[in-house]
Amino acid sequence: MRAAADQVENPFSPLALKKRPGTPTLLLIDNFTRNTVPMRSRTRNQGFTLIELVVVITILGILAAFAVPRFTSLSSSARVAAISSFAGSLQSAAALAHAQYLAAGNSPTSITMEGTTVSLAFGYPDATGIVSAMQSTSGFTPSGTTSPVTFSLASATTPANCSVTYTIATATASAQVGTGGNGAPVISGC
Repeated sequence: MRAAADQVENPFSPLALKKRPGTPTLLLIDNFTRNTVPMRSRTRNQGFTLIELVVVITILGILAAFAVPRFTSLSSSARVAAISSFAGSLQSAAALAHAQYLAAGNSPTSITMEGTTVSLAFGYPDATGIVSAMQSTSGFTPSGTTSPVTFSLASATTPANCSVTYTIATATASAQVGTGGNGAPVISGC
């Protein structure tokens, strides 16, 4: 053993630590020197700093600036697609009604499609008959009880300019869908 005079007091010994005010009471034993070492208490900050929040909000704003114009463009494209597909459905409904009229062979004034009576004019659905032949005109507003019947997309920016027309058949012409009978809808207000 060493003499008391030869021993140097360890500044991290429990006795030395008790002598110093304000030192933490948690101790860590250093395995290499077998001395006790004060362990500094670490406080853990939780949450985000103001800078981090500002950066995230700025990035989200930039992404939104690019996404909003693309979203509005997609909405307009979806309305154009809806009116175009409705025009195709009108043509199909008129053609099916006419095929059923021809199959009947005795020039009926009405036919039954899917349990619904469809009134005819010259072998094609008339103004009320085309609505019946379509089965569903959900999202579209029909206007007109005489030729032409206009179907407007209810959700369009300008419904009158986002529409398709159905012209009733006459004695000399078959039923027509679209402007001028070409099947093309009006899409300037979609």
